[in-house]
Amino acid sequence: MTTTTTGTGTLAALQDRFERVPGYLDAATCGLPSRQTADAMRAGIDAWQAGRIDMDGYDDAVTRSREAYARLVGVDPAAVAIGAQVSSLVGLAAAALPDGCEVLTVDQDFASVVFPFLAHADRGVTVRHVPVEALADEVRPSTGAVAFSLVQSRDGKVADADAVCRAAADVGALTVCDLTQAVGWLPTDAGRFDVTTGSSYKWLAGPRGAAFLTVAPGLVERLRPLHAGWYAGKEIWSSIYGPEMTLASDARRFDVSPAWLVWLGVAPALEAFASTDREAVHRHDVGLANAFRDAVGLGPSDSAIVSLEDDERGTLRAALDAAGCRVAGRGGRVRLAFHVWNDEDDVDRAAGAAVGHAARVAAR
Repeated sequence: MTTTTTGTGTLAALQDRFERVPGYLDAATCGLPSRQTADAMRAGIDAWQAGRIDMDGYDDAVTRSREAYARLVGVDPAAVAIGAQVSSLVGLAAAALPDGCEVLTVDQDFASVVFPFLAHADRGVTVRHVPVEALADEVRPSTGAVAFSLVQSRDGKVADADAVCRAAADVGALTVCDLTQAVGWLPTDAGRFDVTTGSSYKWLAGPRGAAFLTVAPGLVERLRPLHAGWYAGKEIWSSIYGPEMTLASDARRFDVSPAWLVWLGVAPALEAFASTDREAVHRHDVGLANAFRDAVGLGPSDSAIVSLEDDERGTLRAALDAAGCRVAGRGGRVRLAFHVWNDEDDVDRAAGAAVGHAARVAAR
């Protein structure tokens, strides 16, 4: 069962949830919390301090988060498991591969998508790295799995997911896709992949410490619940002691016990994005990125992330910082990420700093 991936709320309503932070262009590193997320976490801390922890409230926040994430990525909530970090969830897919399996990955993809497979070298699992543009073409009959980020962390390039899925299906390879740098600005269908992962603290503006796994229904039995604990039980609160283990029959069998306060903040964040028109968010974010690209002399792109070359001293990043822009340095480049809290003033601020820096370099 696939659920709708189109919210009906307006972009303006979503934007109104955030405090204005001029020049913050770093959603690809860490999103900004909405007032609702910050308030929920403060209330949770106050209740904790007063000795009023609310187990039912924590469980409700997890359920709400799971359901909102499922809406965002177009799958049934039964296909969604909760975790804390992407790497441990990717590790479940890596552990399910047979000895001697060949894994195809993207050169310089984020470590959490690659390292879990490299960790199985002792049983003959080999990892082959290719440019993201060549990913589909490099799938071959010996490929057992294709693991990649839908949007690359380093430079914002968007993989051709349709082509990758077709190529993988032709040879029976597993598809493992990380959605962390996509969900929140890029309309995404997790149901087309065998396994996906994603974190909430970047483009979804939640706190760090919450992550999600989606598993195609036919693969639930293939993945081993290596982190099984009481929260993965068929009946959670009846699973807190051994010796017998009865796990949930769906993807919830891969759940890990939640960090309570984190999920109080995740729920309102994800519900806000899930209720908003994703196409409107996409147009806004990519539109700002392309306005910046045009201002600095670059052609248009399909990404909300812009990556610019910097020198070894990081002088471009320093110029952007001096202009009041919060950006990131990644792989010897500067990364700017445009999201719902940004506007044309942020574009002008960043473009002015970048163009001014280029002029100073040219005049030397």
